[in-house]
Amino acid sequence: MSLPSEPLLRVAGAALAYRGTRVLERVDLALGAGETLALLGPNGAGKTSLMRLVAGRLAPRAGSVRVAGADPHRTPAARRAIGWVPQEIALYPRLSVAENLSVFAQLAGIPRRGRAEAVATGLALCALGEVARRPVGLLSGGYQRRVNIAASLMARPRLVLLDEPTQGVDLHARAAIHAVLARLREAGTALLVATHDFAEAERLADRVAILAQGRIVTDGRLSDLLARIRAEAPEHEAALVAPADGAAEAVLRQAGFVPLDTGSTWRARRLSGTPRDGADLLADLRSAGVPIAEIRIRAPGLEAVYRDALAGSAPPAADGLAERETPA
Repeated sequence: MSLPSEPLLRVAGAALAYRGTRVLERVDLALGAGETLALLGPNGAGKTSLMRLVAGRLAPRAGSVRVAGADPHRTPAARRAIGWVPQEIALYPRLSVAENLSVFAQLAGIPRRGRAEAVATGLALCALGEVARRPVGLLSGGYQRRVNIAASLMARPRLVLLDEPTQGVDLHARAAIHAVLARLREAGTALLVATHDFAEAERLADRVAILAQGRIVTDGRLSDLLARIRAEAPEHEAALVAPADGAAEAVLRQAGFVPLDTGSTWRARRLSGTPRDGADLLADLRSAGVPIAEIRIRAPGLEAVYRDALAGSAPPAADGLAERETPA
């Protein structure tokens, strides 16, 4: 019987401090070749700081980070196995796509004789051939993000870190970026993707880790997390035709609903009181003066997993966890 292979990435008990204030604490994480892990968490939870630890740009205060068995902060070979795609576009706007990739190939230490092949591979993987000669500054945001990804691939990394890779792009560009990530995964590349987009995480990820207050509060296979939460009662959404006044809000909250961002939609993971079907619930809320258009019943998704994980995470009790996302 063969033993399981060591994960490509392993973070064990990692802690990070910024000016004496804890940013990450007791973080454990593992990622295998060809796997995609979605890293979720609110702003300030430490997602970018964790990715900087993995990239070797920061050293943990305690614990360890290993990529291909080596410390990326101390070992150049481990850092070369990592591609970093920052949230910001880190390209030269006056240079063409191909010229940008050639510059990044040089920065990655690829000899001159190997750069043309590296550039051609990056152009093919990210479907950039038709814009290869165009200045990056004249491209759409979606194309620029694909070039940003291609720039990280010049040294053929085994692990690619992506911080909000589809932020601010339209649906067509998002689909094109997702196709790029699918090709990387099929080639055996491990992907660590920090995102706020639950639909994106559900589409891309094999596994999900949720970070809150500097700690991993949930980590597991996406299919297992969804199966577990879908074994419970379905979610109910109340779509309002007008904002709820104080009395209507009290009725909704008493029924188990909480408002979403816009306030025009309220969602209940678990209804209070005796079980009711959608029609009865709709009639009850209307009779209580709630300006409701419809009740939607659906299986809970990753967003519900996320909300439950954050609700179950203990607030920081004078442990000094930083609200800043990225140490200087």
